[in-house]
Amino acid sequence: MMKVLVIDYRMGNLGSVRRSLEECGADVVCSEDPQDIKSVSKIILPGVGSFRDGIEHLNKMGWTEEILKAATQDKVPFLGICLGMQLLADKGSEGGETEGLGLIAGTVEKFVPDPPETRVPHVGWNELVISQSTPLLAGIPNRSDFYFVHSYHFVAQDSKDVAATTPYCGDFVSVVARQNIFGTQFHPEKSSKAGFRLLRNFLSL
Repeated sequence: MMKVLVIDYRMGNLGSVRRSLEECGADVVCSEDPQDIKSVSKIILPGVGSFRDGIEHLNKMGWTEEILKAATQDKVPFLGICLGMQLLADKGSEGGETEGLGLIAGTVEKFVPDPPETRVPHVGWNELVISQSTPLLAGIPNRSDFYFVHSYHFVAQDSKDVAATTPYCGDFVSVVARQNIFGTQFHPEKSSKAGFRLLRNFLSL
């Protein structure tokens, strides 16, 4: 059974992520200890809350250096979920401009309602428009629905890093993928059959 690390940096309830991964057959470790990153074959960074708080928690708890080494040098498959995806960016504006992990080039910006009556935050089910093939989305039909809760979105610098978008406030990036690094703006653990398929895809990388 593969061992998967769910990073606990005190930014959200990890219970549903853990249970979903276990249902998909993974041996899950939820840990606050960055040294545990060295003994797993997959890494997941979940999270809810602000960009600035997320980075501050990762830095304070000693995660940042270990994440960068594992993702860029050791090429461990890495998945960011919701805030975890946003933290992959170079910078975020929530709570004031803050440097991110810089794993996928881009910025994180607040939604501008378009049209003006559009509700922000974006909460509920919405579809993925798949723009490029990636193992993370294998077997998931185009325009499948996933569950979102967010007010900020990832603006990718390179379109080659965008695997899917979602039609809301125009279109926003909902899946990023670069080599072994992936991010989903939605919550796969709350997204029923399609979400579980995505998690299984990640575990099979």
